[in-house]
Amino acid sequence: MSKLEIRSPLPGTFYRASSPDTPPFKADGDAVAAGDTIGLIEVMKTFQQIPAGLDGKNITFLVDNEEPVMAGQIIAEVDP
Repeated sequence: MSKLEIRSPLPGTFYRASSPDTPPFKADGDAVAAGDTIGLIEVMKTFQQIPAGLDGKNITFLVDNEEPVMAGQIIAEVDP
């Protein structure tokens, strides 16, 4: 069974939570729905929510919190 990919729509810094004091939007192993926010991308002090865009289970993040990402880079994989 192949994994589904969630890709970054733009370059920037990836954040798994809305602030350092809050839990991540999703943790490894969580299920996701298409409209769920899985993280934020920050570009020049502007934050863009990243929706899962698909339904699945067992999300696995391939990018660490506060790691730079490129447009099109795989952020996470999800089991269908």
